[in-house]
Amino acid sequence: MSLSGRVAFVTGASQGIGRACAMKLTTQGAAVAVAARNEEKLNELVNEIASAGGKAAAFALDVSDEEQVKSAIKAAIAQFGKVDILVNNAGITRDQLVMRMKRADWDAVLQTNLTSAYLCIQQVSSSMLKQRWGRIINITSVFGQMGQAGQANYSASKAGLIGLTMAIARELGSRNITCNAVAPGFIETAMTEVLGDEFKQNAAKQIPLGRVGSVDDVANAVAFLASDDASYITGHVLNVNGGMLMG
Repeated sequence: MSLSGRVAFVTGASQGIGRACAMKLTTQGAAVAVAARNEEKLNELVNEIASAGGKAAAFALDVSDEEQVKSAIKAAIAQFGKVDILVNNAGITRDQLVMRMKRADWDAVLQTNLTSAYLCIQQVSSSMLKQRWGRIINITSVFGQMGQAGQANYSASKAGLIGLTMAIARELGSRNITCNAVAPGFIETAMTEVLGDEFKQNAAKQIPLGRVGSVDDVANAVAFLASDDASYITGHVLNVNGGMLMG
């Protein structure tokens, strides 16, 4: 699954799944533009990639800000010459029962999790169209497929990503650009770290493989979809959930 000569742009890359995706893509030979709000963590990641022999550059941005998205992707293309692979991973939660959910929390989650993906796709598509090769990978969630109480905004945003994935796959497929989604289940990240051991143990009992997933499980799926080995896969949602949801 060599990605030698490819350039990837990964959002939400400062920690968790995004960080693991950036690391994995560089081990496969890609140069990676890592983007997130936390510039300090991004620089640490870039240094770690460089010390391992990889190539990366940091681009601090808030994906909910259209002008920041435009300028960051423009700067990445100026530095690396192109963007072949886009990983839309940035995401937030603002959990609350729908009766109590504030409009601001609904808007923030939709803007960061869904609208940002549209903005990033729009900005990288010209580069991909020019070379007639591209891989767009949207990180959705099992809760975008089955819903979750207290997460109406998050579930809606992640379900929206699935629809966006299929629409873009149809729009850009004739130019040899694929668009797929990866739907993680319960993954061990900073976001789930605060939930406590008892909660995690109960969650693991509901997963046929009997364990919570790792960020590397997700990153491996992303690297596959970014590669030529997945050249005939588009508009697909790849479940990485240990069997939590099937079918």
